[in-house]
Amino acid sequence: MENLIANYQSDSDQEEENEIKQTVQEKTHAIVAAPAVDVEEISSWKHLIPKGTKELTHNIPYKDLVKPFVGPANPFNPEANENGLENKNTPAGYFEKHSISDFNFTEQQRTFQNFKYALNPNDVTGTEYIGNVEKAKDANGQTIFNKKKNDKNAKKKKRKQMGNPGDVENYLGPWAGYEGETIGELHGATEEELKAYEETKEGSKEKKAKTDEGPTETTIFHGKSMYDYQGRSYMHVPQDIGIDLNGEPGSQECFIPKRLIHTWSGHTKAVNAIRFFPGSGHLLLSCSMDSKVKLWDVYNNRQCLRTYLGHTKGVRDICFTNDGRKFITASFDKYLKIWDTETGQCISKYTNHKTPYCVRFNPDEDKQNIFLTGCSDKKIYQYDTNTGEIVQEYNQHLGAVNTITFVDENRRFVTTSDDKTLRVWEYDIPVVIKYIAEPSMHAIPSVAVHPNGKYIACQSMDNQVQVYSVKDKFRMNYKKRFTGHLVAGFSCQVNFSPDGHFLMSGDSEGKMFFWDWKTCKLYKKFKAHDAAVVGCEWHPHETSKVATCGWDGLIKYWD
Repeated sequence: MENLIANYQSDSDQEEENEIKQTVQEKTHAIVAAPAVDVEEISSWKHLIPKGTKELTHNIPYKDLVKPFVGPANPFNPEANENGLENKNTPAGYFEKHSISDFNFTEQQRTFQNFKYALNPNDVTGTEYIGNVEKAKDANGQTIFNKKKNDKNAKKKKRKQMGNPGDVENYLGPWAGYEGETIGELHGATEEELKAYEETKEGSKEKKAKTDEGPTETTIFHGKSMYDYQGRSYMHVPQDIGIDLNGEPGSQECFIPKRLIHTWSGHTKAVNAIRFFPGSGHLLLSCSMDSKVKLWDVYNNRQCLRTYLGHTKGVRDICFTNDGRKFITASFDKYLKIWDTETGQCISKYTNHKTPYCVRFNPDEDKQNIFLTGCSDKKIYQYDTNTGEIVQEYNQHLGAVNTITFVDENRRFVTTSDDKTLRVWEYDIPVVIKYIAEPSMHAIPSVAVHPNGKYIACQSMDNQVQVYSVKDKFRMNYKKRFTGHLVAGFSCQVNFSPDGHFLMSGDSEGKMFFWDWKTCKLYKKFKAHDAAVVGCEWHPHETSKVATCGWDGLIKYWD
């Protein structure tokens, strides 16, 4: 039936059918979904991984992971067999254990220490040496034990004959010695050795005497003339300034200074202490870390009058005598020197080869030849300038002595130290009569006596000023505490006004603080220096004038 139908179809129908089939075939070929595949083998790819890569974005064939390294071998790599470090067990290489007995090890060690040679532990034969091989060959390889044994046999002494017992004078018996001994003969240094020893001894004495002399002392006068038209020097108290400088200090009411009126600049380093001339206060003495001591004029032109030179290191403390004609300096060069204030001459000098931290003359008029100094060796030395010798030692402190303060009409004195204690002594008796030490106490670098003589103010390293009564019983006054300033680590001086109404102190930030003595209230504080203020002195007759010094090398006068 199909064939019959096919025979009835025309040629045109056949052509249309063929065209439709061709179109279907073309469309079928165009929409094939199979992707293009690269026939290149993946094993030929080179997977380069940059240094520092922490994450891989593709799979790496196992063959690439096990490929050999390319480039120079790492000598510190344990897998580098060609370098002989396959058994590396230390950062420097291979450490191999070697068994040796304690006796053999000790023998070879001591042999090498004494004779500079020993057996090579890596040599199996035991014939190779390390160290001084020539010496080992000469000694035939003897160790420390063998050599001592041979020497003992070689140096064995031969005993002398006992002699005939019948010969009483020449019989030695069991007391006979050994041959070569010199028993009974005198032995000692030869004449040449004695001569050399004496020369060395004399040289050391000369050197010590030269050292004890210290540096030479000089002075420089900075004024135009030492004397005025009436023949008076700068020691004369001025009478034409409108103030009675010979009056009683503290007789007038004092006031707190408000402004700066003058600055003395002459020191090149930190100024450690300043002192007004006793009684009148018309001169000001200062000492500095530049090893110089200077005398300044408080009135008139307020210039530097004289410079005292004689120390090789910084000057720590200074102190006038009662009349002011002499003063003493304590320096870090371990010397104490007494100077003439007017002429600048060094009168005497003392040293005990210890660093003095403080020095004080005895305030009694009949004891102006006595001064005390606290040193770094925890002792207080008492000197007599008439004899130039140490007449007493006070040795109880456990640290360097910082201050010496006379109290109770100069019959006793108080000392403070780095051992955080306060001790009271009877003058000229080296026995402590009062010992104050509490767990809350700190070191006290400065002490000031109240003008009435009943109290002392102690600058404590815990940023406060403590008060102790010194009249009947030495004890702390817990009701009086002055705080607000920062002095920890600095030796800032504390001081009173002449009338006793105010207490003042510097601090480590360059400020000055003024408190009321009765109420302990802080009245005023102001910026005084660019560095720590370590010294402050109230003028004995001027009611509101204060001199301060600091680590900036300046001395300032306030009113």
